[in-house]
Amino acid sequence: MTPKAVFWDMDGTLVDSEPLHEAALRTALEEEGIVPPSDLAERVIGIAASVVYEMFREEYGLRVPYDEWIARKYGHYLPLVEKLVPRPGALEIFRELKAMSVQQAVVSNSDRIVVDVNLRAVGLSYPGMKSISRNDVREGKPHAEPFLRAAFLAGVDPSDAVAIDDSWTGVNSGLAAGMKTIFWPERPMAGPAGAIVVNSPQELRQVLGL
Repeated sequence: MTPKAVFWDMDGTLVDSEPLHEAALRTALEEEGIVPPSDLAERVIGIAASVVYEMFREEYGLRVPYDEWIARKYGHYLPLVEKLVPRPGALEIFRELKAMSVQQAVVSNSDRIVVDVNLRAVGLSYPGMKSISRNDVREGKPHAEPFLRAAFLAGVDPSDAVAIDDSWTGVNSGLAAGMKTIFWPERPMAGPAGAIVVNSPQELRQVLGL
């Protein structure tokens, strides 16, 4: 049965932006004389920029003030957006649900500037499009607040909604919000207890009742 609402994570779920974020982060770190760890991508997936900043302050001695740091990181990211592509199969499912009048929203741990530029890049910036950024809530993922905010904006009970995310951080947020939560990782792996794991657009369609 198709749900009343579907709430999508953005980076890595709707759009293949994680490599761009990693490239921008690596450049910003190297400018500060910090050698990025080999597992950088795994360590920052789904994590808000402010949390990543604190991690590098504590573990690597990053000293630049946060406002300067984030301006620099996004300064490296924004020019890369012209290379942004959707995650295979994701936008087709999004548009099919939209045609069926299923409520949808993008729920991201990224800042508003990144959410907006990414959505414009893949053609999802239109009147009535709902999105929640890290700047729109007090607590980001894995807290329940971002997905609960989406349910409020969509006018649905959280129990009638589905959350889709590619990170453990995001999946735990959807589960905490009391939603049916789908873990769609970029590569096959086990998910948090209570999540439904899918590994292809075809499997995602089946779970969504399409």
